[in-house]
Amino acid sequence: MRVVIAEDLALLRDGLIRLFEAHDFEVVAAVDNAQSLLQALDAKEADIAVLDVRLPPSFSNEGLMAAIEIRRRRPSFPVLVLSQYVEQLYAKELLASGQGSIGYLLKDRITDVRSFVEAVQQVAAGGTVLDPQVVSSLLTRVQREAPMERLTEREREVLALMAQGRSNAAIAARLFVSEKAVGKHTNSIFTKLDLPQATDDNRRVLAVLAYLHQD
Repeated sequence: MRVVIAEDLALLRDGLIRLFEAHDFEVVAAVDNAQSLLQALDAKEADIAVLDVRLPPSFSNEGLMAAIEIRRRRPSFPVLVLSQYVEQLYAKELLASGQGSIGYLLKDRITDVRSFVEAVQQVAAGGTVLDPQVVSSLLTRVQREAPMERLTEREREVLALMAQGRSNAAIAARLFVSEKAVGKHTNSIFTKLDLPQATDDNRRVLAVLAYLHQD
């Protein structure tokens, strides 16, 4: 199996090369930045790309952007992303297409050589491999976001204005609707966010807290 590696830390990059070669993989290129990764994949015949989420120059999301670009150019091309931490946004974007041949592992998993090699083989074969901590984190995010997703666009507008401390009358004036309509939207928000029966003031606070913590 032919592998392209993108990892900016020389020690880890060399370690990955040795690990792959010890398990009969052919490392066709080992680079330290996203641009070189894309160039290597254009020039070399490879079966999978293994890359760090954070690459030079900014060490933010260059690896992720490279992974997305790889998949844009070559849909379903196997990509295994390595990260020091669980980064929900990056994992969510990477998995957004719903296609297979994708892996997201924490770098700590590399120490379990057998499991890591099996993960690379599984991704290369068209499977999806997610670190257990990534799965747990994404499920937590989904559970937190699900109630907010129930709101209509108008209800989101009302909630956003509630978060600014506006009264129903002020919201009605801002949205050019009746105060009664705002009251209906507010009650719908309380219901959809699963807020318990209480005084409207308390439920407004809870709804605003849900809105502020949705990210």
